[in-house]
Amino acid sequence: MKLQLKRRPTRTSGRFSHFLHFIIIAVLPVLLYVLVRLEFVAFAFAIVLLSKWRMLAVKMRHWPANIRSNAVDIFVGLSTVVFMSIASTQILQIVWVVSYTAWLLFVKPKSSELWIGMQAMIAQTMTLIALFLIWNEASETALTFAVWGVTYLCARHFLAAFDEAMARASAYVWAFFAACLTWLTAHWLLYYKAVSQPALILTVLGYGMASLYYLRHKDKLTPGVRRQFISLMVAVVLFILIFSDWSGDII
Repeated sequence: MKLQLKRRPTRTSGRFSHFLHFIIIAVLPVLLYVLVRLEFVAFAFAIVLLSKWRMLAVKMRHWPANIRSNAVDIFVGLSTVVFMSIASTQILQIVWVVSYTAWLLFVKPKSSELWIGMQAMIAQTMTLIALFLIWNEASETALTFAVWGVTYLCARHFLAAFDEAMARASAYVWAFFAACLTWLTAHWLLYYKAVSQPALILTVLGYGMASLYYLRHKDKLTPGVRRQFISLMVAVVLFILIFSDWSGDII
């Protein structure tokens, strides 16, 4: 009786697979750039979604968890297409190509608590800015639900890195606050260049609270640091509200 020995993958084949994966990921931003330049923006959106086909290549009961874990990456990809399509110059479009390549090759693969938190905050900031740019004519209800979904999924991604027992409840609270703020400000939507007022406020508060949570998790949050962060967040939000142009003009 002959024994069949399984051939182990060689180090060379492993390196080649890694290199091939690297090339495929690096090509994606360039492909999006070409489609946007050809004014096939809808196809660029479709390519971003199709690039995540593996999350659905499992049994249907695993889809919600896979979609939730891949949502941040999808948000960044779709937002990049938006920013490319509205960029005023070709140089700015290339900047977005380089930024998205850096995201795919260097930021997205990181798995430490700090980097996962950064992934969530980057995705939330980019997506909220892009959402208010392309959906500023949408109804308050649609905009509110969209912001709720974005902030909920980004918060779940952030809290998943810390094994937070109240991750779902905390994400719901943050998403509810973001939705309420969107509903209130959507009746009088102001912009600071390309950034909407609710996106700016949610970014300031999001980064502040994420930093507080991270420091508390690392046992580095002292009462003095907490007061500084809270004071800074309140001061920035008050500055935004007080010095905004409420005459209805876009700043």
